[in-house]
Amino acid sequence: MDSDINILDYENLVYKNIVKYQKHYDKDDLYQVGMLGLKKALDNYKPNQNTKFSSFAWFYIKGEIYKYIRESNYIKISPDIIRLNNSINKAKELMSQKLGREATYEEISLYLDIDYDKVIEAVNSSQRVESLDNDMEQDNLYNHIMIEEENLKPEIMDLKLELSKLTKEEQEIIIDRYYNDLTQSEVSKKLGITQVQVSRKESKVLTKLKNNL
Repeated sequence: MDSDINILDYENLVYKNIVKYQKHYDKDDLYQVGMLGLKKALDNYKPNQNTKFSSFAWFYIKGEIYKYIRESNYIKISPDIIRLNNSINKAKELMSQKLGREATYEEISLYLDIDYDKVIEAVNSSQRVESLDNDMEQDNLYNHIMIEEENLKPEIMDLKLELSKLTKEEQEIIIDRYYNDLTQSEVSKKLGITQVQVSRKESKVLTKLKNNL
């Protein structure tokens, strides 16, 4: 641990990580788990490496927040809500086929003979979990760089932080080009854009990463 590091100087990293979850989870609880991640980062940080502490701490904070939200979801989403959400999805599919359009939640509540507010509660609970899963899936970009925590290289930590700042499309381009080994033509077909656009976007991302690292 580096005694020269004041943990409160990096409090802003916690606030940046929790801001998107404050509507659905207690802000104070999010702050506490974020600070726990920051403390763990400080305990495990090796100052003899060249990596910035902010880069190192970012992923500890994110990990603790994800753990808290996962555990909160398991507690808050009851089996009844899960079963209701499954019924809603099945009803939505059946009704959409019959109606020739997407069924509204009002129509689904009538079809299932369930109070409209109950339907909305189940849908919102599911969407919160799905939103978190999408965030975690996006963060799987970091897992493409397989390396044990105790052997983390400074340049890898800094690269991970910069990759986290890219848009979803930019991340997909980098993953497909440099981890999945796809050609620009294959990436363009996958994303539904031209090869020229892929080339320009890729060049722009690489320049951005080079300038920030």
